Amino acid sequence: MFVYLNALFVGLLILSNIISVKLFSVGSFVLPAAAIVYVVTYLITDVIGEVYGKEAAMKTVRAGFFTQVVALLFVLASIHLPAADIFGMQAEFEAILGGSFRVMLASLLAYVVSQHIDVSIFHRLKMKHGEKKLWLRNNLSTVSSQLLDTVIFIVVAFFGTVPTGVLLGMIATQYVFKFVVALVDTPITYLLVRIAKKEQVQQIERPSQIQVS
Repeated sequence: MFVYLNALFVGLLILSNIISVKLFSVGSFVLPAAAIVYVVTYLITDVIGEVYGKEAAMKTVRAGFFTQVVALLFVLASIHLPAADIFGMQAEFEAILGGSFRVMLASLLAYVVSQHIDVSIFHRLKMKHGEKKLWLRNNLSTVSSQLLDTVIFIVVAFFGTVPTGVLLGMIATQYVFKFVVALVDTPITYLLVRIAKKEQVQQIERPSQIQVS
């Protein structure tokens, strides 16, 4: 289960970077498509932290950062490869995968800060409550870190390029969406934690069953 959670975490991070150029609307809210993906990564680190411990969650966060940097380098390399004559979509390819250095920097900076805050808050609450109140540490750590993530990303990526009112509106819109998703995903967190803990018990019992037989 641990391997699958880590693979899903890294995969969603890379996917969120790719689809972030797409904007969608929900009523008057305008959001990047990455919003529906990136918020799930906080759920995954909460599950990893709950079952496998704080250090495992931190290693997952560090691995995610390293993978994003490597993926970014390969994307930039692929953009600058000389396009074949029969490839008539170089401009579109660059527009979709290229982004801007400022946006990429904002994304990485927001990721490093918010994910570490998420893990830290989660485990401070776990030390206080033990195995109880998973719903509290899941939601409180996520909504707190998502606020930081949203503010850092929007300010670093867009400050000075849009009016202050628009900037604040972007922060509020994205945070409200992430806040709602964080509350909704609580049952999924409980389900994944239950599955992972059950697998842990089975792995512990399996050697003893072999010795008995």
